[in-house]
Amino acid sequence: MTKQVTQYGITWTFDKEYEVGQFVNGDYWVVGPVKVVSIIPNKRGAIEDELNGTGDNYWGNSGLKNDTTVRNGSVVVDSLRGSKQGFDSRGLGFDSSLPITLPYKLASNSSIVSSTSNDTIPQQVVYHHLMWKAEKKQASVIKTVAILTCLPIAPPVDAFRPSYVGSEKKIFKLSDVDFDKLLDLEPTENMPSWEQFEQYFQRAWLNHFNGSWLGQELLPTNMNQPYYGREYARIVGQASLMLNTDATDEQKKKLLIGMLQLGIDLRGIAEIGGTWVAGGGLTSGRKWPILFAYLMFDDPYFKDMPNTANFHEDTETYYGKGWAGQAALWKIVRHHGVRKTYLEQTPDKWENWDYDKETETYWGTSSENYRLCCNTEGWVGQCLSALLMEGKSAWNHNALFDNVEDWMREKDIYADNRGESFPRPSQEGQASYFGFNSFVTEMWIKYRSQVPSQADGLDNLQWSVKSVTTKYDISWEWVDNEILKSIENQDVKVGETLQLEILTILTDSKVNISLTDNNLPTFCTLIDKGNGSGILTILPTKDDTGEYLINISAKSKSFTNSKQSFTLNIK
Repeated sequence: MTKQVTQYGITWTFDKEYEVGQFVNGDYWVVGPVKVVSIIPNKRGAIEDELNGTGDNYWGNSGLKNDTTVRNGSVVVDSLRGSKQGFDSRGLGFDSSLPITLPYKLASNSSIVSSTSNDTIPQQVVYHHLMWKAEKKQASVIKTVAILTCLPIAPPVDAFRPSYVGSEKKIFKLSDVDFDKLLDLEPTENMPSWEQFEQYFQRAWLNHFNGSWLGQELLPTNMNQPYYGREYARIVGQASLMLNTDATDEQKKKLLIGMLQLGIDLRGIAEIGGTWVAGGGLTSGRKWPILFAYLMFDDPYFKDMPNTANFHEDTETYYGKGWAGQAALWKIVRHHGVRKTYLEQTPDKWENWDYDKETETYWGTSSENYRLCCNTEGWVGQCLSALLMEGKSAWNHNALFDNVEDWMREKDIYADNRGESFPRPSQEGQASYFGFNSFVTEMWIKYRSQVPSQADGLDNLQWSVKSVTTKYDISWEWVDNEILKSIENQDVKVGETLQLEILTILTDSKVNISLTDNNLPTFCTLIDKGNGSGILTILPTKDDTGEYLINISAKSKSFTNSKQSFTLNIK
């Protein structure tokens, strides 16, 4: 029983003594409801000598403003409000109605997220060891956050903190974690230190801004978490690879708790509408911690998410006919409006492709820059971990994994199609990737060939525009990847022979595609040429007159059946 608890320099004081304790990650719980009478550091305005670097980013935008009203705000995140927040009024999304006012009655099954603001920005990020000089500091106005959770009864002694958002406080226990799901791989030479990565996961990562770029400067990168999606994915990918090395369970325990806590938080956000589909490279890395928790807890709650829960890596990867013969493609989806796909075009067309007046940008070239700088290179560690832990089917988006395979393949299997004019980007390939992430590259080289045989994902979908109201008001939906090219209706006379070429968008690609028929009439024969195309021979007799519905399917290891139908009229 106590009337005051302190964590990470933030102190909550109650009106009287209450039962309190700590979750396995160190965060505090209190049995309530409880009246909070003081939070230190207190909510205040800016100090007199505050220094702010609120300059614009590359696109001439900033998520910050010069506003001295509120610092050190505390909020209860009961629902998602996009970029709106009550932590610090320098953020463009600041809403003065959101910071709690003391004394505050904290209801059971709710959480206070309290913040400490930075008086000077930019500040060095907690993960600066991983960054190059230009990105070791970020203009994040929040130094750190801590979370106090109010529950109706004391949780089990080995409970994880429930997700900090919403009022459904699901409890998961460390004793329910299956440590045997983790592998015992010999680590490679450049594995990071456990202490370094334990620090990255020690404190809460905020993820409830729903992918809004305006929320970037509100993330507590100084002490808690990554700023950008690329680093988000890099860190969770490396952490999960470390957890699959031959360290003892005791050595893995602290980092494992941090990784699972992140998955629990993200899954709770997904439950109340969380989605991470921003363009560029902003929102990578959110899906794998949830699926990692699914594998470790063996609880379908983490896999069976609401339809509103969509993820960056899935929305930006799809199957198509790439200009060099590649089948697994990447697209930026949206950035200052809807962006066109570009990898179907040869690189000489990119500089004049998809012009946007607002940014005065041709988005063919800019999209490729985003692919190379900020996306696939961050995904390798998490994809390798998912494959090693037999999690590919749970992820259920094969195009992501095939994008990563193309990126990491040492031999360029598309070299003949590229020719001398359009060489492979220098960022791709194991040798190049080693300079970006030596540990992940070493693990890929050593263990990619040892990935166990496992089922692929069942769906063959890509993220597509449903409707556009304004440039920034867009509806999206999942649609099938159209693998088979459409086939026109055919008329054939008795006694004639028709040879109809069946083509897929992946014809002559390196993907092994099989064509199958569905109960073809006896006078039809389909020959699969083995390169994503086939020949349908139609040789009708006088007994075959009539109208037939012909169904053809295309299938490969990487996607489920894609079907095309046409009407065949025998005269």
